[in-house]
Amino acid sequence: MSKETRHAEVVGAGFAGLTAATVLGQKGWTVTIHEKSAELRPLGAGIVLWNNSLQVLKAIGAYDALEPRSMVPPFYETRSQNMTVSKETFDGLPWRSMTRKALHEVLVEAAAKAGVELKVDSEVVTADPSGSVTLASGEVRSADLVIGADGVLSKVRDSIGFEQTRTKSRDGITRLIVPRNKELLGPGEWDNVIDFWNFEPRVLRVLYVPCNDDELYIALMSPVDDKEGSAVPINLDVWVENFPHLEPILTPAARIHGRYDGYQTNVLDNWTNGVVALVGDSAHAMCPALAQGAGCAMGNAYTLAVAASTSTGDLAADLVSWEAQERGITDRCQSRSAYFAETRSMAKGNQFTTEMLETAIYDPTARG
Repeated sequence: MSKETRHAEVVGAGFAGLTAATVLGQKGWTVTIHEKSAELRPLGAGIVLWNNSLQVLKAIGAYDALEPRSMVPPFYETRSQNMTVSKETFDGLPWRSMTRKALHEVLVEAAAKAGVELKVDSEVVTADPSGSVTLASGEVRSADLVIGADGVLSKVRDSIGFEQTRTKSRDGITRLIVPRNKELLGPGEWDNVIDFWNFEPRVLRVLYVPCNDDELYIALMSPVDDKEGSAVPINLDVWVENFPHLEPILTPAARIHGRYDGYQTNVLDNWTNGVVALVGDSAHAMCPALAQGAGCAMGNAYTLAVAASTSTGDLAADLVSWEAQERGITDRCQSRSAYFAETRSMAKGNQFTTEMLETAIYDPTARG
């Protein structure tokens, strides 16, 4: 195919797939996204985005729609045994909190504006490095570029046989959206992101993230082997015993079934094979300690689409070069996130050093 008529098949309509598809569409590609679910919807509850992903949103024209649906918390506050140990501002580094629903909707809008075809109930079961995908229906679709953005259980990745090392953590998390209920929480700096850590009488953590005036994202962490702490719906008595001042937000949380997910880190030997490239959790699933799973996914999706669009000859070789360009910063973020998850040392506070903010500071759009 000529450069003007290049076509991409993107598997997965999450943040990474939508970002890559939008950039490709804006650069003149025809693009089809396949989403196996019956509707376009995000997984998870709330999210924090840093400079790297915010710059991507600006570059694809989605930031202005997201800004009024999100907020900038004054501080990232860390509390241990319900005592404040640090308040961090990141020296002016851009960051915002929001619901995943808000982020997903602006990305869907951006993809549609870029002319991307969005297909739901469309499950891709295999992919071929030469440039094709096979649907559950048996249909085979050819492309100049195939992007596997189909998550931690990626069929694109596994059907091709990418080698990976998967490491599971001792902890996991339940993510929920609940009402802010600021008036019931009483006096306090309830616009902050607050990271509550308790080690006595048991290890439990509540990450409190205001998303806007009305909605609050809470992430409830407990060890995998703590059956009461990891129960869904949450065991209200257990959580209120450890965080009594949070009862006004824990009570509505207990009415939501939710889902408990163990932390894991997936490291692949390679992200590309032929004209197939992997992004997001399919390539580099990581523990959420540095809040960079989506950031790395969107950043790598952006630079992948740019690299593919500037290729003038050997796309497979250009994809290898793209991986070499982006791999180091993502690998370091994965490793640091796994370290924090394993040691639980975020509880000490003041952990967002310049080194730990490397990924957040990075601007993927400066690459092109």
